[in-house]
Amino acid sequence: MPLLYVALGVALILVLMIPLKMNGFIALLLASLFVGILQGMDINTILETIVDGIGGQVDDLILILGFGAMLGTVMADAGAAQRIANTLIDKMGKKRVQIAMLLAAYILGITMFFEVGFVLLIPLVFTIVRQTGMNLLWVALPTVVGLSTTHSFLPPHPGPSAVAGVFGASQGLTLLYGLIIAIPVGFFIALTWPRLPFVKNLNPSIPAGLGTSKIFEEHEMPSFGASISAALIPVALMAILAVTEITLPEDHAFRHYMEFFGSAPIALLIALLISIYILGPKMGRSLKDVMNSCSNAIKPMGMIILVIGAGGAFKQVLVDSGVADYIQELTSGWNISPIVLAWLIAVILRIALGSATVAVMTAAGIVLPIAQASGISMELMVLAVTSGSVAFSHVNDPGFWMYKEYLNLTVPEALKTRTTYTTALAILGLAGVLLLNLFI
Repeated sequence: MPLLYVALGVALILVLMIPLKMNGFIALLLASLFVGILQGMDINTILETIVDGIGGQVDDLILILGFGAMLGTVMADAGAAQRIANTLIDKMGKKRVQIAMLLAAYILGITMFFEVGFVLLIPLVFTIVRQTGMNLLWVALPTVVGLSTTHSFLPPHPGPSAVAGVFGASQGLTLLYGLIIAIPVGFFIALTWPRLPFVKNLNPSIPAGLGTSKIFEEHEMPSFGASISAALIPVALMAILAVTEITLPEDHAFRHYMEFFGSAPIALLIALLISIYILGPKMGRSLKDVMNSCSNAIKPMGMIILVIGAGGAFKQVLVDSGVADYIQELTSGWNISPIVLAWLIAVILRIALGSATVAVMTAAGIVLPIAQASGISMELMVLAVTSGSVAFSHVNDPGFWMYKEYLNLTVPEALKTRTTYTTALAILGLAGVLLLNLFI
């Protein structure tokens, strides 16, 4: 019966979010109450469990989301993001513009949400297309593939960070393993998809009125060194932590300090503080303007934080009501890789719900007992879930419509291009996780 209750809970989420258009936060909380009641939990205990689940999920994650959003907005408002993209394009030339935009998307996408990175980079895509006469999809697809890849594999992005918190996985090792998969997979899809016949035959025009976002003049932008350091500092600190976790004993002094400075919240805080200075007063921007950027960055974060917290509540109800133990006992004898199972659950939820964030949080709660009993690296289980959550982007995904409208595509054209590349990204991501599992 517990599995039936979980299925009914997921079905309730689907009904609330799809036909009733309810947001993910309310849907997940109602599903948590529903499953807890079906499992026979006392109603006051259910409330305590939900509160504990939300608190346990957003404790340090709220710092990651807050600092990451501030860092991305400070970079964007100072022209640092445009400097990175322009420099890469200038250095690599017209023939390598796809690689340049992919690298720009990787660098910026690590600290920015897909939607933020997309809106930030698409004016540059339009500018390149106007100046060179290239096909819009030839330039845009590598950009969005890069953003989708960082969204799927790399902390401190919300999805991988949140699932790492649920599974108790190391953020640094998740980043390291994610980079091993993301770099080759992203490059393959970004350079392959624009060359496929069903994509190459499309030649959409730039939509009227969508290319008006601010383009900075040369003198308004910071140097490339200042711009890229702000983006790469947290990645470097987290990567160093990952290496020390692999190579040094737990009582080593350097590892002890890196566990602090390389933790995602502190790494992002350090990068934010440095960027506030080098992208603010040092280049003539007042501290007040920089603080306005920080304040503006937080406003859109409220619902995202609530959805992630509600996902933690759903997970905690599954654990405290005994569903997690039942799933663990039931699946212990299954002859299917826990990695594949976790990926499939995330794929199914992504197809049904549209929201990758809701999909990963729901899947994480269901998969947690399987992951704990599997003996597989928790970091790889995180990547299995997050790679599954990017698959089959279609009409119930807000990112799908942003992609369609900005690139002036019909719905069938958007399905041909975005749905296929996100699915390929998910499948190759799964292959990468299975391959790493042979060595880790």
